[in-house]
Amino acid sequence: MDDQEPLTVLSAYSSPNAVPTEWSRARTELAAAEVYWLSTVRPDGRPHVTPLLAVWLEGALYFCTGPDERKARNLAENLHCVLTTGHNTLDGLDLVIEGTAEKSSDLAELGRVADAFESKYGSHFEAPDGTWAGLGDAIRRAEALVYRVSPETGFGFGKGRPFSQTKWDFS
Repeated sequence: MDDQEPLTVLSAYSSPNAVPTEWSRARTELAAAEVYWLSTVRPDGRPHVTPLLAVWLEGALYFCTGPDERKARNLAENLHCVLTTGHNTLDGLDLVIEGTAEKSSDLAELGRVADAFESKYGSHFEAPDGTWAGLGDAIRRAEALVYRVSPETGFGFGKGRPFSQTKWDFS
């Protein structure tokens, strides 16, 4: 799947003279981010948020989890989710991607995802004592649950002078 060019709209809550953030910039920052926050909904309706690793590949964010983890159990009931990333400062760009998580099971796709994780996170995946050592191979063998979230709606919050709020609509 290729990157889709969204409809871009600047919010009225932006500073005077602000301009919308280009999707190309948001896409670059999504790809470069190291940590993301996944928001899902528990079966009883309460929210659940957890940090995780992800990669931007072929127009979507990919993440993985174990089948018994809370996020996997939540997604089994409700595939709607939100992934966020950004800067914990008053400068930079914060990003919010809303979408529907889809399980990836195609072995060729899983191979590309594993390659992307290993390329991005390096020794954390590859070294025998790395934090996620062996995860790339587990992804390739379809032993880890891998989810793909294609953006349905996105938001970019430009911080600094001027402040901006951009909405990207992918429908």
